[in-house]
Amino acid sequence: MKNGHLSRRMALKAMLLGSVAPSILQSRALAGSSCADQVVRVGTVVAPDSMNIFATWSSYYPTCYTYDFFVGVDAQRHSDRRGFAKEWSVADDQLTWTFKIWPGMKWSDGQPATAKDAAFTYNYLIGSIGKPDELNIGQNNTSGLEQFGSVVAIDDETLQIVTKVPTRWPIDNGVHIVPEHIWKGISYADARSTFRNDPPLVGTGPMIIQEFQQGQFARLSPNPHFRTGQPTTTGMIFNFFTTADPIAQGLKSGNLDFGFGMTVAQWEDLSKTPDIVAAEARIEQRNYLAFNTVSGKGAGSTKALQDPAFRDAIGYAIDQKAIVDRAFRGHADPGVGLVMPSATEYYSDLSDIRRHFDLAEAGRRLDAAGYRDTDGDGVREDKEGKKFQLELITGASSGGLEIPIAAVQLIAGWLGQIGIPLSVTQLDSGAISARRRAPADGGGGWDLLVGSTWLSPSPHDMLNLGSSKAIGVYNSAYWTNEEFDALLSEIDRTADLKKSKELVDQAVRLIYADAPYIMLCYPMLLEAYRKDCFAGWGEDLSTWSYYPFDRLKPV
Repeated sequence: MKNGHLSRRMALKAMLLGSVAPSILQSRALAGSSCADQVVRVGTVVAPDSMNIFATWSSYYPTCYTYDFFVGVDAQRHSDRRGFAKEWSVADDQLTWTFKIWPGMKWSDGQPATAKDAAFTYNYLIGSIGKPDELNIGQNNTSGLEQFGSVVAIDDETLQIVTKVPTRWPIDNGVHIVPEHIWKGISYADARSTFRNDPPLVGTGPMIIQEFQQGQFARLSPNPHFRTGQPTTTGMIFNFFTTADPIAQGLKSGNLDFGFGMTVAQWEDLSKTPDIVAAEARIEQRNYLAFNTVSGKGAGSTKALQDPAFRDAIGYAIDQKAIVDRAFRGHADPGVGLVMPSATEYYSDLSDIRRHFDLAEAGRRLDAAGYRDTDGDGVREDKEGKKFQLELITGASSGGLEIPIAAVQLIAGWLGQIGIPLSVTQLDSGAISARRRAPADGGGGWDLLVGSTWLSPSPHDMLNLGSSKAIGVYNSAYWTNEEFDALLSEIDRTADLKKSKELVDQAVRLIYADAPYIMLCYPMLLEAYRKDCFAGWGEDLSTWSYYPFDRLKPV
């Protein structure tokens, strides 16, 4: 897998310098009424660098409001949140997928939006595979599409995808469908680099990006041709900030209607304001403690890191509930395995094999594995007789939600109590990314890492923390296991959901037992919205579609 898809990790990356344009932020006050212009104002800490979804991950907000996923996550979970495809089925051969496109659908410029546009989008990507300018760096990328044998528009309302092997990738992939009449003249070289896709964009989503000022704002207007009817709001404005402080302030003043990515303190303060609803959403981010399991180039300070028995013992010294309660103030779920609770189809609490917090048990297991404190000074030695002094590195390279330093301090305290002292190194984005690279690319040399990922709930994305093909990209532990790779390959070639669940459970249990990672928690996304200007927010604001912004109504 060359790049993850549906990646909120990258969507929340690159918090560029710049402040929101005053004319945009203050325009509501100038309108004479806080709700008079019926424009939905959103505050966020993301900062897109262009609107070209083939060249960047950072533009998911706001491009997801203009471009439809073909199917994707929400469409499979909610019948009222379908994307470009209205319905789908797979034949008995588990290879031939048939998709029905919404009849009479139009692009925002009035031209017909048909299965031919979907075929063009997929074939545009597939045609780049293996070329020097392969489209493998942006939201729309070639990841997994090598499994597609053919993509053909049977007629305007029917798309057929035939895969080379059974796979759920036709519905799990995160490709946004783009209009052929706009993109057919764009070369691969331009699509992955210089083409900025400047507004106004042409899409099938509810809102169309009309104006974009990098580091400041994006202005969107209702799509008059949206398939369920033109949205009743006048438009949307995304205000891009570098911190969450002005988001909280804007919500309280009424200059913003919705904001996300706030701190616990801001969220709790907003929850006390009568006209504001403070909400939280389960997302796919996983916060973890990773062990540097590699030997040779890039290895850590001790071979103990390569020993599953050592890693298993450390697992008993991590109190996930305390991390949730004390570092996240309750706004997270305790960590268990690779699958997060939001992936409801695949989640298991692993109750029959789950470790429990017990420092004495951790100590006993370390003793049994040969890591003892032979001289009674409170510090254990490894099997070479060297005193443990492990380096734990952490830093905000993922672009996901921030991991509180309190979580790292708790881990350091617990390991110190069992004779494994830590030195903690906080690194900036560039430095942590360099240290996390594959050893062959100059990374490694650390012992422990507190980090995170935020990808999709597809089996491939959930399990690629253990994939040998993802070392230095998502596999931060540099862990390799042939049995795990074989399971992942089989999962990628499975279209049956029941069988996929069984294989995922096997893979999750295998990596849990070998313990290259200790899952710390699954954090909540903290968000808030005002209820005095717009109705229809709902309680489950989505990060996988434009719901509920396609159906908000002025109060």
